[in-house]
Parts: sequence; C-alpha cells; structure tokens
Amino acid sequence: MAMRDAVAETLKEEEAEINLTPMLDVVFIMLIFFIVTAVFVKEPGITVDRPEAVTAMIPSSGSIFIAVSAANEFWIDQRSVDLAGLGPVIERLRAENPEGGVVIQADNEAHNEFVLAAMDAAKEAGITDVTLAAVVP
Repeated sequence: MAMRDAVAETLKEEEAEINLTPMLDVVFIMLIFFIVTAVFVKEPGITVDRPEAVTAMIPSSGSIFIAVSAANEFWIDQRSVDLAGLGPVIERLRAENPEGGVVIQADNEAHNEFVLAAMDAAKEAGITDVTLAAVVP
C-alpha cells in the first residue's frame, strides 16, 4: 500500500506542474515583433500645427516624412535639413524603400514656397506619390 501511495503522490506532483516554455516562446516572439516594427516607424522630428481639411485621407503608404516648421525649416528623421541637403536625403531614404511615398507635414505658418520646395525635391528624387498631411476637423 505504501508503494501505491508513493506512486500516486508522484503522479499528482507531475500533473500539477505547468510548463511555461510555450508561454515564454510567445512572449519572446512578441518582443521581437515589436522591436522590428518599431525600427521602421519614422518621424520627422518636430510637431507641426497642420491645417484642417474635410476631405483628408490616411495615405496607404508613406515612408518618408518631411516636416516644414513654422520657421520654414525642413525636418527629416529628427534632424534639421537645409534646402540644399533636402534632395540627397530624400534620395538616400528612397534607396532604402523604393516603394514608399513622401508625406509632407507643413505647419499652418509655413510659407508655400518651402512646402513647394519639399514637393519639388521629392519629385526630383523620382517619387511620384507625394501627400500633404492634414487634420480631419
């Protein structure tokens, strides 16, 4: 009888264990997923006060974000870029992702000539998908 009780007790202990290996695998896979996707999120570097537009849409693709500040400065990837350097930076980013477009986030106070300069630089780099960012009222 004592032998049966010992065997039964051992079986109960084995059944009561929870295998954490699958849960840890899922957690690590999720961690890797978030790390990889966070690398591809690109921000211009400053916050701009965008104009409102009733017909604003979310672009299907946009990998290059250009911000034009109220002081008419260009910002790409959290760095200030002058007008002469805007074209080469866009070309470099286009080489990294040839399928992506350009999203220009212009401040309400930015002059049109600077917004058009950003559009021209994108067109000269061979990008045809250029979008102006707006806020839905």
